[in-house]
Amino acid sequence: MTLQLREFQADELGEFIMGENAGDKFANDTERPAHQVRLERPFALGKFLVTVGAYRLFAPDHAPNEDVEWPVVNVSWIAAQSYCEWLSERSGLACRLPSEAEWEFACRAGSQTPFAIGNELTAQDANFLFSEYGERIGAGHRTRVGAFPANAFGLHDLHGNVCEWVADAWHPNYRGAPANGSAWTADGDETRRAIRGGAWDYLPRLLRSAWRDSFPADQRRDNIGFRIACDL
Repeated sequence: MTLQLREFQADELGEFIMGENAGDKFANDTERPAHQVRLERPFALGKFLVTVGAYRLFAPDHAPNEDVEWPVVNVSWIAAQSYCEWLSERSGLACRLPSEAEWEFACRAGSQTPFAIGNELTAQDANFLFSEYGERIGAGHRTRVGAFPANAFGLHDLHGNVCEWVADAWHPNYRGAPANGSAWTADGDETRRAIRGGAWDYLPRLLRSAWRDSFPADQRRDNIGFRIACDL
């Protein structure tokens, strides 16, 4: 699948509340304090996660037996950065990983509920494995990008399928977070990078718009991928 971008121009940007949703029983300290962010710099975000097929153009030997339309995984944050640099040279665009704030703005798509579509998520809405009652209801593996409905911004798989690397260094809470939507790298643990979105082997509570976690930047996992952002 070729790179397909959703552009966010200045007139679509503005303020949103990032972090904990009021009354969300699954919220935790990593999502606090909820804070106002004002996005002013136009950017674009991939409508889809980077696929195995797209990544193979950069790394031909990667996952030779996998479906080319599955989201790529087993890619470290460092390797994702290298892919962005390669894609920038190939496309002429200024490609990068999104900031946490850009990612959450895009995931929420104007909502202020735990999920972009409301308070609940079903197996028809996203790719995840277990219900909150422990019942296995998902596919149990990655699914092709775009197989689930897009959100109100026309973006797919922001809830589930695979977790997504973002640009930010890890901070265990939002105290001191930038208010302009830029990637937060100062005073953080740069050996660890934030991930967002939740994955195919998770519970819905880990797919919430505010959910966040981190992994070492050099680590590769079978449920972490990424999507491209571009400066406009």
